Amino acid sequence: MVQLASAPAMDEVTFRSDTVLSDIHLYTPNHRHLMVRLNSVGQPVFLSQFKLLWSQDSWTDSGAEGGDHQVAHTEEPPPARTGGAGSPLGGSHRNEGLSLQARPDATGQEEAGARLDEDGDLDVVRRPRATSDPDPAGPLRDKVWRGALLLADYILFQRDLLRGRTMLELGAGTGLASIVAATVARTVYCTDVGADLLAMCQRNIALNSHLAAAAGGIVKVRELDWLKDDLCTDPEVPFSWSEEEISDLYNHTTVLFAAEVFYDDDLTDAVFRTLSRLAHRFKNACTAILSVEKRLNFTLRHLDVTCEAYDHFRSCLQVLEKLADDKLRFVVEPVEASFPQHLVYERIRQLELWKVIAEPIT
Repeated sequence: MVQLASAPAMDEVTFRSDTVLSDIHLYTPNHRHLMVRLNSVGQPVFLSQFKLLWSQDSWTDSGAEGGDHQVAHTEEPPPARTGGAGSPLGGSHRNEGLSLQARPDATGQEEAGARLDEDGDLDVVRRPRATSDPDPAGPLRDKVWRGALLLADYILFQRDLLRGRTMLELGAGTGLASIVAATVARTVYCTDVGADLLAMCQRNIALNSHLAAAAGGIVKVRELDWLKDDLCTDPEVPFSWSEEEISDLYNHTTVLFAAEVFYDDDLTDAVFRTLSRLAHRFKNACTAILSVEKRLNFTLRHLDVTCEAYDHFRSCLQVLEKLADDKLRFVVEPVEASFPQHLVYERIRQLELWKVIAEPIT
């Protein structure tokens, strides 16, 4: 008889640098509080630092397959590089390329091109561990979810409409979409939960400050917990809000955006509650742009492959659309992913964009 070792309690789980959270899930809805509990103490942070650079590669509106811009991660910033006269991502965009490249590693070999796994997700080999690093191991890889890249492409496509706006990202992760948004927006509030994760966002924003500065935009990294109704204003808490920032958020925000945050039913519910709550507090009408990948999961309940997390996301959209009070109503629209592609990822049919428009009732 084989005896199975008991699983460690949630509070005893330790996430190491080589821990992998697969995007192929064993979906167990009765135990879905895992990510909620992780959120309460800050989700595990897998170092993902990058720097966006300008190159002379062609960047045209030739269609969804026209982009060939490279994306790679680095743990050390490469030297700055610019190309052409014009502001990044604004005005004329021909002969300007958006790339995200790694500096040469310790062996002197430069990473070239983008590496995609069999699912089309971006794979990047980390730098070799130094001999002084504890527990040396072979090269490790980070992964960027395609939904954030699709959302970034859409922001680039809509840059004329988004120029000068105040925008809010929910669940920013590495901060990639917020950095791209800051090239067109006036102010971007880049939000997530957990001091370590937000510190990583802040680092990536600092590495890419040349883009926002050239376009006149600013990015502010702040904590926004979907499980709480109010924003933290305690100055002793890292990434808390000032009263002036909260006033600016509520008085000027017109666009919310989020990518790949709909993987846990409880958190999906919390995202939609937060979206509704913020829309009611905003002075102006707002639009939310949501990016989601329809991921296949093997469920114990069905003993089959299903898309239950995605199905729950769609049901939340339907519930939101039926909500109506004396102030707002919500209009839900799918966004056709036919806009140009400028970042390197596989734009599979399971990648979707949804637009939620909060309209005042007159």
